[in-house]
Amino acid sequence: AWSIERPPGDTAGCTFCHTSSEERCSTCHQRHQFDPAVARHSEQCKACHWGKDHRDWEAYDISIHGVVYQVNKWNPTQFDFSKKLSDADYVGPTCQYCHLRGGHHNVQRLSTVYTSMGMSNADRGAPLWKEKRDTWVSVCDDCHSPRFARENLQAMDEACKDAGLKYTETFKVAENLMLDGMGEPMPKDLAPDWSGQHIWSLKIGAYHDGPKYGGAQGESGEFRMSNCSDIERICFESVGYWMTYIMKGMAHGSWNDATYCDGSFGMDRWLVKAKAASEQARRFTALEKKTGINWVPSEFWRKGDYLEQLTGTRIVKEFPGKTIFDLCPEPGWLDTHHAPAE
Repeated sequence: AWSIERPPGDTAGCTFCHTSSEERCSTCHQRHQFDPAVARHSEQCKACHWGKDHRDWEAYDISIHGVVYQVNKWNPTQFDFSKKLSDADYVGPTCQYCHLRGGHHNVQRLSTVYTSMGMSNADRGAPLWKEKRDTWVSVCDDCHSPRFARENLQAMDEACKDAGLKYTETFKVAENLMLDGMGEPMPKDLAPDWSGQHIWSLKIGAYHDGPKYGGAQGESGEFRMSNCSDIERICFESVGYWMTYIMKGMAHGSWNDATYCDGSFGMDRWLVKAKAASEQARRFTALEKKTGINWVPSEFWRKGDYLEQLTGTRIVKEFPGKTIFDLCPEPGWLDTHHAPAE
């Protein structure tokens, strides 16, 4: 919701994939060329599965597997797409070979994503995770040894753990700045978020409770992509973009992508940017205090970036004291799009 609660022109790419496209055969099989041989090409996944916060195609395309596919895909002796997927004997894996293994249509069945888009994806020993990892190995051992597959899973774990340390530190820098009253702007200075709240945008779940974060105990802030301080946007991109790059790169065998191409090196840079923004804010605050300047946030923060068009501002105006969660309390309604009629 933090992404699509924006003007329609901003979110054409979001809504194109995350609407009925997810439920149509023709999304993968093509409406005007309904041919299973076409649907077995990796490019069929490319229309939706690419971009900053779900970098699947890029990670696959520049991986060793992706290069094998691109070099050989026109050779029917190497990639015979006329065969059913259960009978396929490719020289390298396609997206479909791994994720639709055997020809089933449940793409999630062979996924190792335990959390949103793979963030915080390191193995922590839960039985479900072991089951997913064993399934992963069972796919890889079509071509590789089980040991090789498990070593790559461990490498992904280590990369995600390192990334987790970086984004945790990035968030902590922003949190300390906000708690010390030096955030520019603060939650109270902003237009409401998409849910109708004025809570610090990085206050997720019960990790940060109490009025010092802008809300009551147990209330959750919502990620903002717009109408937030620069340091909060840096934190958002650190976990929503760079950490996802790392996980996707490691998962698809694109280790260079996970490192150089906006992966771990990108997270390093964003951590430095967060620290620099915090340092600057603290220096400005010290100067203002010494000179007696009382800084007041500009009015455009309260109006927001075209946010008057969106749900948060409407809720505050039409239902004072309510949030979108009060108005649509049915569990799971955000996932199913079936909010109560009232």
